[in-house]
Amino acid sequence: MSEEGTGGPLPVVAVVGRPNVGKSTLVNRILGRRAAVVQDVPGVTRDRISYEALWNGRRFTVTDTGGWDPKAEGLGASITRQAEFAMRTADVIVLVVDSQVGATDTDLAAARILRRSDRPVIVVANKVDDERSESNAAELWSLGLGEPQPVSALHGRGSGDLLDLVLDALPEAPREQPEEGGPRRVALVGRPNVGKSSLLNRLAKEERSVVDSVAGTTVDPVDSIITLGGEEWRFVDTAGLRRKVNTASGTEYYASLRTEAAIQAAEVAVVLLAADEVISEQDQRVITQVIEAGRALVIAFNKWDTLDEDRHAQLEREIERDLARVKWASRVNISAATGRGVGRLPEHLRAALASWETRVPTAELNAYVRQLVQETPPPARGGRAPKIKYVTQADVRPPRFVVFSTGFLEAGYRRFLERKLRERWGFGGTPIDISVKVREGRGNDRRG
Repeated sequence: MSEEGTGGPLPVVAVVGRPNVGKSTLVNRILGRRAAVVQDVPGVTRDRISYEALWNGRRFTVTDTGGWDPKAEGLGASITRQAEFAMRTADVIVLVVDSQVGATDTDLAAARILRRSDRPVIVVANKVDDERSESNAAELWSLGLGEPQPVSALHGRGSGDLLDLVLDALPEAPREQPEEGGPRRVALVGRPNVGKSSLLNRLAKEERSVVDSVAGTTVDPVDSIITLGGEEWRFVDTAGLRRKVNTASGTEYYASLRTEAAIQAAEVAVVLLAADEVISEQDQRVITQVIEAGRALVIAFNKWDTLDEDRHAQLEREIERDLARVKWASRVNISAATGRGVGRLPEHLRAALASWETRVPTAELNAYVRQLVQETPPPARGGRAPKIKYVTQADVRPPRFVVFSTGFLEAGYRRFLERKLRERWGFGGTPIDISVKVREGRGNDRRG
């Protein structure tokens, strides 16, 4: 294992652009394998997906982003959201443009935002399949982001030169380092009218947020530094998420984008649920966003003091059924109105963050997994049982584990590994990620 492979997080390259310009094909070309979904339908990649890449002995993370849909309502917000997310979290940004089409209004809008970035931006003129097409690439100087790099992601033309440029632009270490010494960042999220503003006011002991009985009154997120349990915390009170972002409009649309931005900017999210109401699809959606963002998670049930015995029993059944996938989440029962249970929130936040930052020593991890695999080996596939060779923790915040195996591990076995890792080391309040690197056991193919 190389020294870089055992260190902290890898530098990040974000691949952005409108639909159908070949972002996923380019990502596959960079990775040297068909990992990203490629399909001749605009907008197949809806979410940000990250992969680990290796070029000339240098490892880095490539993030494949969803395309901007020119027909979607709130296009400007969609472009801003993707581009600004890339500017905030990536070390190098690759803007992919279809050289056969030229710079569209969407490309120009993205370029305007990216020109404000303090991160290096590389323009890729994709679909330059031969020398005759290179004049099309030159026209993309008009984006104002420097020299366009002619590439054919499909055929590989120019991809090596592009990767050399990416490596030159990458810093020695990721630029997005955790803030040291400042208050821990908490996103207070949930669907409209579950009591987020009331809880923030209770915590702050003053009226910092507008509270109204009309759902969705809070539109702008308000950062509040609040002292809890003798420690300062930075809370972001966000507008409630509506049912679906793509069907929301105007104020609601932007509010839902801000909620996602708050989760991305936070280290731990408090998802507030109304204990007197059925756990809804919207509640599930917010929890999913926190997990996908890889943030520590505390679930707070508000209005707990209003429950009668019947609702209490019904809620326990709902939790067992609807929150089974997040049994690991830290749970606290509170009343924002009376203050009951609110004082216990800091201990839940601290515990979730401690799990989020836990690193397991490699020797201890491998000794445990070896014993585990002896007792319960992975199921065979195609007549051959895969062997787990080695396990390492690649990252923290959240904990990410890489399993080196001689064959594919079924999803059920990965869940088994996650459950056992949690039994041994806890990890209460944090998602953990387990990825598998298949190695055929050749002596020259040890790293991954």
